[in-house]
Order: sequence, then C-alpha cells, then structure tokens
Amino acid sequence: MLGTLRPVLALLLAVFLLMVGSGPLSTVISVRLESAGTVPAIIGFVMSAYFAGLTLGSLFAYRIVTGYGHIRAFTAFASALSGISLIYALHLDPLLWAVLRLLDGFCMAGLFICVESWLNESTTKATRGKVLASYMICLYSGQAGGQFMLNVQDASGYLLFILVSMLISFAAIPVALTRVAPPVLPHVEGLSFHRLYRASPLGIVGTVASGLVLGSLYSLGPVFTSGIGFDLSQTGLFMSTVIFGGVLLQFPVGRLSDIFDRRLVIVCVLGAMVLVSAGTAAVAESGNILLYLAALVFGGVSFALYPLCVAHTNDHLDAAARVSASGGLILAYSAGATAGPLLSSMTMTLTGAAGLFAFTTVISGLALIYGLWRMQVRPSPPAEQQGPYQMLPRTTPVAAPLDPRAGQEL
Repeated sequence: MLGTLRPVLALLLAVFLLMVGSGPLSTVISVRLESAGTVPAIIGFVMSAYFAGLTLGSLFAYRIVTGYGHIRAFTAFASALSGISLIYALHLDPLLWAVLRLLDGFCMAGLFICVESWLNESTTKATRGKVLASYMICLYSGQAGGQFMLNVQDASGYLLFILVSMLISFAAIPVALTRVAPPVLPHVEGLSFHRLYRASPLGIVGTVASGLVLGSLYSLGPVFTSGIGFDLSQTGLFMSTVIFGGVLLQFPVGRLSDIFDRRLVIVCVLGAMVLVSAGTAAVAESGNILLYLAALVFGGVSFALYPLCVAHTNDHLDAAARVSASGGLILAYSAGATAGPLLSSMTMTLTGAAGLFAFTTVISGLALIYGLWRMQVRPSPPAEQQGPYQMLPRTTPVAAPLDPRAGQEL
C-alpha cells in the first residue's frame, strides 16, 4: 500500500493540510454572521457564493493551470486563499464576505484541479482504487478534524482566521518541493443536463437534490446550531459528526447497492433522509445526544446519495461516456449546492433554526416521490449488469477519471 502511495504522498499531505485549514472556515463565517445579527437569507446568499465560485472555478480555473503549470498554479491558488482568509478578520460586511466566498470557491476549484489531475496521472488501473480511497480519507478526515479548531479560545476574533491562513499556506509546501513531474491536464467535458437526464432521470434529480441538501447543511448548519443555543465548540462537534457519519456509512450503503436494485437503495436512502431530517428538526431544541446521533445518520445517508446517483447513471451508459457523465454530475451537484443555501435560508427566516431540516425534509421527500415514480415507469438493469459502487469526491470534473469504473466495460 505504501509503495502504491509513495508517488502521491506529497499531494495527499497537501490535501489534508488544505482541508484542515479550510474546513472550519465556512463554519466560522456562518457563526460570525449570525452573531452579528445577519438575517438567514443574507447568510444564505453569502454562503452560496462559495459554491458559485467552485462551479466557475471548475469551468475556468484550468486555464491558469495549463498556462502556468501545476506547481505554480497550486502555489498561487493557495497563496490567494491564505490571504483571502485573513481579509475576513479585517471587516465584517456581508457583501464583502460574499465576494470573498466567491473567490474562495474559485481558488479551491483550482487547487482541486491541480491535485486531482496529478493523481490521475500518477495512477494506473490497478492502483486507481487505492489512490482514490486514500484521497477521500485525506479529504474528509481533514475536513472533519479541522472543525475542532473551533475549540481554540479566540477573544480577539482574529486567531481562527490566522490559523486557517497558516495551514493553507503550509499546504503549498509539499507541492512546491515535490520532485514528481507535473502531469498534462486531462480534458473532461461534462455531458449536458439534457443528455444526463435522458440517460438517467433519477441520477440527475438525485444529484441535484444531494447538492441542495449538502450545500444547505455546510452553509447553514452552523446557523442552525447557533440558533438552538450551541457555542462554537459544540457547533464544531456537530459539523464534524455529520462529516464522520458521511464517511462511516458510505461503504455499507454502497455494498448494498451492489447486491440489490440500485434504484431501490437510492429510494431507501431518500426515505431515510426524510425521516432523519424530520427527526432532527423535532429534537433540535433538546441539544442532547439524540441530536448528535441524528447528525451522524444524516451525514451517512446524505453523503451516500451522490455516489449512488453517479453509479446508477453509469449503469445506463457505455464506457466511453462515463467520465463525461461523472464530470457533468459534479456540475449538477454544484448547481444544487449553489441554490441550496439561498432556498433553505428563506425557510429558516420563516420558521426559525429548525427550518434548515424542514427544507431538507421537503427536498428529500420530493426526490423520494420522484424515485418511486421512476421505478414504476422504467425497468431496472439486471443486478449482474450494475457496476460497482465507489466513494467519490464532489469537487471538480477533473476528479471523474479517478473513478476506477471510468472507461471500463461492465
């Protein structure tokens, strides 16, 4: 295993440091805006700007990478992200912070493009699965672990932003000093939403629903916890629990989808999202262990939805179209994640903090109804024709070729 990962250890270390640093930034921004009396609708606008930037970066940041090279581009994006993180501490203004979040998303997309294209170049068909799994572990463990930075006492209001900036800067060091030759950037064109929908209606609807739900949770989860009386450290624990649950349950859910009708598993996951969303809203004011258990389960089922939808879509495509489909689905997820905070913040304005999970209940419920209808109008492919489930990042289309199923016949 170590021999397989040795060529990409510097990249994996950079990803881990990057996610430890950037992971708590969204939480801190949401909490600071809420503490300043900003209404949920404005917070939703600020936070959705990140996903808009991520989408724009997925489409255009590759030009910087191809024009200046991976090492220079990674260093530039990391330096920009580090500097932007410090600007938040200078002045709290929602419009300014929305612009900064847009730039954050663009820079993060550029960083992901650098790393993921490098990982693609450094793998073979035999090693791709192990490298992808290691990448996902670094991605999510860094993101979850970074939430515990919120336990740091920060009376000045500056310290957390300084720590975030430091860690993002440190992430550039392994890449800047690597001796591995940078790769040629792979060209991945996403299939249009129309073609994706024709291939797999439930796949595209489920992917957008996943973006709506997770975009809302990442952006407004801290506002929810603050609204029910959690302090910053409890908020960090709540968000970390959600992410940990997402990692914990993806593999068993995925294994079930390899054995049974994948659409049935997607429908069951959507049903679980409805139940746990409603349950979380019901126990929101309790603040006890039930809320953390609900967060764990919610993270598990909601994180599993996206790779399930990718796998289901791939079941209806030939090998040549799978990479493009995966790239298109990432953009569909990003579109949902951009709209999610805007829509869920309106619900929270009308109903209070628990409105976040009222929103996820409605979105999951609508997707569930659609999934049940699709099961009636289109037969499922035989189980032996289903491709294997694979945990996948929801980052940029460049990550699509990392999927071991990409370009392989069933």
